[in-house]
Amino acid sequence: MKIMDCTLRDGANVVGCGFSAELTTRMIEALLKCGVKDIEMGHAKGIGSYEKGAPAPLNDEEYADLVKPFTTQGNIGMFMMAKNADAGKLQMLKNHGLAFIRVGNNAGNARESVDAVHMVKDAGLYCRYALMKAYVCTPDQLAEDAMILQNAGVDGVTVMDSAGTMLPDQAAEYVSTLKKNLTVPVGFHGHSNLGMSAANALAAVEAGADEIDGGLLGMARSAGNCATEIAIAALQRKGKLQELDLYSLLHFEEDYLVPAMLKEGYHTPVIPVDLVLGLTGCHSSFLPVFRKVAEAEKVDLFRLIAAVSAVDRKAPTEELMHKIAKELA
Repeated sequence: MKIMDCTLRDGANVVGCGFSAELTTRMIEALLKCGVKDIEMGHAKGIGSYEKGAPAPLNDEEYADLVKPFTTQGNIGMFMMAKNADAGKLQMLKNHGLAFIRVGNNAGNARESVDAVHMVKDAGLYCRYALMKAYVCTPDQLAEDAMILQNAGVDGVTVMDSAGTMLPDQAAEYVSTLKKNLTVPVGFHGHSNLGMSAANALAAVEAGADEIDGGLLGMARSAGNCATEIAIAALQRKGKLQELDLYSLLHFEEDYLVPAMLKEGYHTPVIPVDLVLGLTGCHSSFLPVFRKVAEAEKVDLFRLIAAVSAVDRKAPTEELMHKIAKELA
């Protein structure tokens, strides 16, 4: 399974309708360096919204041109509401090197979206599909909707808990029902309105989800998405996604993204170092000594916490920290 990062699309809601060129570039670079290759970006409301009166720093073509240097390094795409499907624009995005389009429509409206799916496929693009507000249908009804889309040619579908209303057992039921009825990959996109986004992501993966959506620092519309870094950390605890370099992503957030978003008025509920404590099982009372040793030995704080905690999480001594820090150095 894999992570689909949606910060540069859904997360753009926290700044209006789109991120600046600099923030877009810096986040894509950090995600690719970490190993997250599937990235949804562009206008928060999707392709065609700029022209319909929803201003953003860049229009669709300008965003596509901005990310052109990165399109050979990952699978970068955009979101499009089915009603805004435009064959000419889709071909332009394909020519700029985009890999996919995710068509969106409310659950139960699959038949209205068939033409949009055909346009995406005719443009030679991978077609994801967002079953928005999935909870308005039963799992069986949603599966019927998804089967219409599969027959139309979609390459993957996403169960979207758009209001953040699902509990883990429900997330699992929706995903497992779709997995039983479809042959295309099934993803899950959760929101944090009930504080369940990470738990729902784990439940979805246990039920067979092929892809989990996330947003850096949890950024997204309303209460936000499951934070990409939390999803990675939780899934690494489960033995998955070991190929991703979580610590490089956390350093990018700590050094650049958290300060940059504070200037935009956005505060992340879980800062990188606290996430490392949770990932490694290290109590926060030990953090001052870890900081002192990491600085003295010139080693990475996050990796030191992880290495020491693997040996002793109950009462790690300063002596042990220095010993392991020297090994890391």
